[in-house]
Amino acid sequence: KQYNYHKFSNMAPQSREKLLYENDDLELVDAFSKKGYRTKPILYVNGEKVPEDLAAKARSNQTLLSFLREVMKLRGSKLGCSEGGCGACSVMISKKDPKTNQVKHLAVNACLMPALAADGCHVTTVEGIGSVKGGLHPVQKAMTELHGSQCGFCTPGIIVAIYSLFASSAEAKHIEEHLDGNLCRCTGYRPIWDAARSLCDDAEDLVKGPCGTACRECPERDDCEQDCNVEDKATATTTEKGVKSCSATKLSLKKEFEEGKTNWLDQPNDMFPKELMDENSPVSISLSKPLIIVDQVEYQGSGTWFKPTTFEQLLSLLKEFGQDGQGGYKLVVGNTEVGIEMRFKHSIYPRLISPAETVESIFDFTVTPETVTIGGCTPLSLVQHEAEAAAKDPLYTRTTMPMHDMLRWFASTQIRNVASLGGNLVTASPISDMNPLLASFGASLVISKLSGGSEISRRKVPVPEFFLSYRKVNIEAGEIVESVEVPVLNKYFDYVKPFKQARRREDDISIVTSGMHIRVAPKDGAFVIEHAALAFGGMAPTTIMAKETAKALIGSEFSRSTFDKAQEALMKEFNLPEGVPGGQAAYRITLAASFLQKMYFAVAVDLKADVEAIAADATAAAQFPSPLPSVVALEEEEKSGLDNFLSANKPTLVGVQKYPAPKVADGLEKEILPEANVAGKNSASAVGKPSVHQSGSLHCTGEAQYCDDIPEPSGTLHGSLILSTSCGCVFEKLDKDAALAIPGVVGVFTAEDIDVLGGKNLWGPIAKDEHIFHPAGEKIRTVGQVLGVVVGESLESAEMGARAAKISYGPVEDKIIMTIEEAIAASSYFESTRHSLTRGDVSVIDGLKDTKNFEGTPKVGDIVKVSGSFSTGAQEHFYLETNATLAVPSESDTNLTIYCSTQAATKTQTYCASSTGTPASKVVCKVKRLGGGFGGKETRSVFISCAAAVAAKRTGRAVRLTLPRNQDMLISGHRHAFVSKYSASAVITEEGPKLVAMDVHLYNNGGYSLDLSGPVSDRAVFHSDNVYFFPNFRVEGVACKTHQASHTAYRGFGGPQGMAPAEHVMEHLAQVCDVDVGLVRRLNMYKEGQATHFGQILGEKQSGKWNVPRMWDKLWTELDIDKRQNEIVEFNKKNKYLKRGATLLPTKFGVAFTAKYMNQGGALVHLYTDGTVLVSHGGTEMGQGLHTKVCQVAAQAFGIPVEMVYVNETATDKVANTIPTAASMSTDLYGMCTLDACRQIAKRIQPYREKLGPEASLASIAAAAHFDRVDLSAHGFFVPDDSRVGFDFSITKPADYPADKPENSWKGNPFNYFTQGVAYTEVEVDFLTGNHRTLISEVLVDVGSSVNPAIDIGQIEGAFTQGMGWSTIEEVVYADEDHKWVRPYGTMFTTGPGTYKIPAFNDQPEIFNVSLMEDVDNPFAVHSSKAVGEPPFYLGASVFYAIKDAVRRARETPGYFEFRLPATSERIRMSVNDEISMKAKKQVIGDSGRDAAQYQVQGSF
Repeated sequence: KQYNYHKFSNMAPQSREKLLYENDDLELVDAFSKKGYRTKPILYVNGEKVPEDLAAKARSNQTLLSFLREVMKLRGSKLGCSEGGCGACSVMISKKDPKTNQVKHLAVNACLMPALAADGCHVTTVEGIGSVKGGLHPVQKAMTELHGSQCGFCTPGIIVAIYSLFASSAEAKHIEEHLDGNLCRCTGYRPIWDAARSLCDDAEDLVKGPCGTACRECPERDDCEQDCNVEDKATATTTEKGVKSCSATKLSLKKEFEEGKTNWLDQPNDMFPKELMDENSPVSISLSKPLIIVDQVEYQGSGTWFKPTTFEQLLSLLKEFGQDGQGGYKLVVGNTEVGIEMRFKHSIYPRLISPAETVESIFDFTVTPETVTIGGCTPLSLVQHEAEAAAKDPLYTRTTMPMHDMLRWFASTQIRNVASLGGNLVTASPISDMNPLLASFGASLVISKLSGGSEISRRKVPVPEFFLSYRKVNIEAGEIVESVEVPVLNKYFDYVKPFKQARRREDDISIVTSGMHIRVAPKDGAFVIEHAALAFGGMAPTTIMAKETAKALIGSEFSRSTFDKAQEALMKEFNLPEGVPGGQAAYRITLAASFLQKMYFAVAVDLKADVEAIAADATAAAQFPSPLPSVVALEEEEKSGLDNFLSANKPTLVGVQKYPAPKVADGLEKEILPEANVAGKNSASAVGKPSVHQSGSLHCTGEAQYCDDIPEPSGTLHGSLILSTSCGCVFEKLDKDAALAIPGVVGVFTAEDIDVLGGKNLWGPIAKDEHIFHPAGEKIRTVGQVLGVVVGESLESAEMGARAAKISYGPVEDKIIMTIEEAIAASSYFESTRHSLTRGDVSVIDGLKDTKNFEGTPKVGDIVKVSGSFSTGAQEHFYLETNATLAVPSESDTNLTIYCSTQAATKTQTYCASSTGTPASKVVCKVKRLGGGFGGKETRSVFISCAAAVAAKRTGRAVRLTLPRNQDMLISGHRHAFVSKYSASAVITEEGPKLVAMDVHLYNNGGYSLDLSGPVSDRAVFHSDNVYFFPNFRVEGVACKTHQASHTAYRGFGGPQGMAPAEHVMEHLAQVCDVDVGLVRRLNMYKEGQATHFGQILGEKQSGKWNVPRMWDKLWTELDIDKRQNEIVEFNKKNKYLKRGATLLPTKFGVAFTAKYMNQGGALVHLYTDGTVLVSHGGTEMGQGLHTKVCQVAAQAFGIPVEMVYVNETATDKVANTIPTAASMSTDLYGMCTLDACRQIAKRIQPYREKLGPEASLASIAAAAHFDRVDLSAHGFFVPDDSRVGFDFSITKPADYPADKPENSWKGNPFNYFTQGVAYTEVEVDFLTGNHRTLISEVLVDVGSSVNPAIDIGQIEGAFTQGMGWSTIEEVVYADEDHKWVRPYGTMFTTGPGTYKIPAFNDQPEIFNVSLMEDVDNPFAVHSSKAVGEPPFYLGASVFYAIKDAVRRARETPGYFEFRLPATSERIRMSVNDEISMKAKKQVIGDSGRDAAQYQVQGSF
């Protein structure tokens, strides 16, 4: 097809539409064919052999995911990160094991695995497991019915991961151990765990009584008084009072999910191609030959794939291409490192050599009494499992179990299934887990090569000598690590232990990792350390041996004093400077020293056990002098220092869900909408039922279509953004020539092109202070500012073109402001965002400034004043689906259809129209569903869609622009970091401290442009009281202008950042007053009828029932928190190094858009003559279940099953002028406007119901009305009453304002009502490492009368988990003054799952119970429901406060301390202020004058 390029100067010549790259290796094909090499790959997908013409399209540098999605058009597997960190791309690889002749099934990351690595394998994608049309697989059915999906983007990968695990074992512990390679941002994981466990073979064993019969199948169920039956009946009940369900109840659903498919576990083997099992089949015979594939279509350089089948062939290839002038090669097994290098470092490898598993010596694991030998290419999962199997023999236990324990926490199952031990060694990561462990063992590498003719020469290199410098190892071209030889430890007195600490336990690289080897011998009445080898990762540019520390140990008596001296030697040996690459200097030193302390504890216990075992074994005793020296036993409290999650069993994560009995409640509609009842005689209620997500089954089969899954129109181009790499300087010029010269590039578009189109380059959700394409001549304000977009025939060509574009910058003239404190110092603010509220006596508030902080022991009548600051960190949205747009021009390029992943369809339409000079009426924005949003796609998706729209309008061709994860995180903004500066006071009463006053200033880091930072600040101001009554209160909020990316909406929208300092003040006052913080919280909660600082009365008529005090008391009593607190005290007394903490945390969250005009919604409803209903409304579905709830509302209105109502998509040509789906208002708005439209139709057809009678179907009624020319369509619209929404800070008190009205109420009402909740959380913290476990979280939330309790509970769990992540492990890091090792200055470091950690499966509270409050109807919303998406988020911070409580109990420097949020492992460990951490801090800060006791770890606030 010929395209009209309009001969624009920025368009590449038409002849470059397609270009064959001449690969020199084409000349080798004949020669290798004569050697027996085949030239065509053999691939199988979903039970079928891939046709040769399609298989031939598999390229050497192409990932399996790319092949499946682009060539096979199987788009169920998703691209989430391109680095194997999220699992959205998971597929199952099945292959015949050459050793056992059995089929092995392995989940892998298709985003990393090369397509050609699947040669000879069977690939199963989610489409091959089951489908909506062909029938759901039990795994898919369980996930659907147990509400395991929300946005659904991660679901196909999770389904495949679970399916793959069941292919190996159906035991619950197997699933719990290995489900570690997938992330979900929506659910909180609990329902996924329930779905997976419900299908386990041993699931029913968990709900069987001692009689051996499953409780629910017992004929004496009603009469049985066994505890198991009584408890089971109590947790699986539906009564008039409510519904209670727990993880155990779901275990009995296996038969229901199987639906007669009792052979479903055999499906993977049944699908495996028979010809691959038959070694004599033509296919197997062909596969026995080596493979060469020469890539002929490539934009990044030629690529040739070799798959040798013998060791000799492999060494021959290494020799041939390792010679000078031959272009080199890269040896790949799992491609887990090379894939990263190719994707993010843009490395080009002309030849990839991937040995077949038939090369036995490099895919082996053997044990002898002297040595464990591991093949260099042996997958880590095989090493892990073989090590565990070998450990069953006591001879090998202490040798192989440390390997197993380290590997089970190394990366993920998907990575371990393909990554090799040799690859891990050769990669030489300084933070590798296995390299230090092998070094401590004294392991050696056998390095082989072909020398001379066909002779194989081998040399041995000790592991510590293999690492030469950063990422450089002792291996030459042509050589391979053939095997690793690990000496078997002695049966007695020989100990190796692994240690590691990361930001997250599962699938995370270590901060510090270590392998320690101690061997002792009895000598002169004592045990003397005969050998010590201490290896560390994370302490140097390479794996490093602590040689001086070993010297301090060897020859000394095994004792605590010896290890104390060694600890001092270790800290001196690892004297890291504060600015060390990777940061965290003091923490890393502390960890190394703490690991050594743990090693002492571990060896002390094992040594005692050895002495006892020898004493009981005469044969063993004869080998040693008698009597053996005595061993000093550890004190009981010291045994907690043995805690090491590496060897601990992964917990079974469970939960109970409780909600009131389903009912259809009347809400606001009773007052504002006309009654119209067309329900028939047999109509069932739809509202109040736990209906499954409308798209749940599509999520689970991979058939749910997301933006990047939409089939491309013919001629579609792919886009890649050109981003700035500097800031604070002038953007002088963009040289497009180099980009246009890239084969396949079609055009480069910049601000000039918007001018050509007659469009407008400025945009912004409030102030138009941003450019779609930053124009030349203007100052760049952030790293990652969009300068242009490159479009090409392929994504590869576009990305290469974007990298090739040459950007000219002027000198950096501005001071780069990155943090809030820097902005305050420079008075860099968005002044328009500065708003304040004052209540009470201003003189009392002002007096706080001149009052000293209280010291001493307070007594009744004293005024206790505290002051300080509190910082809360940023948070990345990490929606699994990155921003994506498909812009399609039509009608001679006069119209545009924008398919995109956005929460703001109208805003996208508006700016795509304005930027392209197109009338809005000719631009349609369509949104089917989002793979998560959380606020991140409310505004920051818009300019991305505009870039695609401009390119589409300029080329006249469709343009697809899907951001890679690292770009999305860099440019799209995140939750605002806040710094709060406060002064507060309380008076001591007989009851306890009563609040007097607070003065708090809230500063947020807004980034370089305004975006929504003002409204975020305002909501923080509104929520700065949380649930507490301050009689005298002043709060001011302002957004700071910095050089970070522009920050934006995020679940909670500033509310959590406003509540956090209030809770910090409660804790500060409690610490100074020496009382329990729970007392301070409960004593100072608002009472019914009191007004907030913004003038809104808490009470039934004004904002609904005030339930927080009642909910607090309910949990306190039901959980017996007094008893729990006593148990925590007792536990902490008995455990020196493990401490527990707990908190009960309340929240209230105001529901409404604070901008009054945004509180509106529209819907279009069609009733068809078959009785089905189609709803179109202005909200977008992003996993929150909005469409499902709207369908329930419509179904209830018409008296039909919910399955008869459908929401297709959100489109601006169906419902115009929509409001972004945000503020948790969507069900309130779109449920009500949908009900409005339904009742309009119902009123029109009500006469036909009366005429045809109660037995008539809706279809017959609709048909009768249609023939009478009755309109069966209606547009509904809803706005909350003016008196209930809208707040204006600028309004001053009118002179005649009633004196009995609350202060500031004259400014308006910011919220329609409040969603309320409380959460109790207990944690356990290892204070030698900073690792924490969340033992239990009990959550109680008031969501009114729930439209769908299952969806609401899912939202609560997901919000809680996200809040837990924000407040604990999630940490955004920038290149700033605290992180000078990151470059370029001003850029973002945490731009992917490798560096940014959201909660994983293992991070869920071990007991996670969620209840919906009863008797809490809400008269201000549809069907008396309440908003639920954002309000529970802050309850996740109960984990933070519980950790802080544990830290407080453990601290060796008593008194108040500022514990900043998030509570990372580093912040936890370094806040304890024990001897080790204090030494490390003093060592790092030196003579800088800082107080080590007040030391704050680095952070990007």
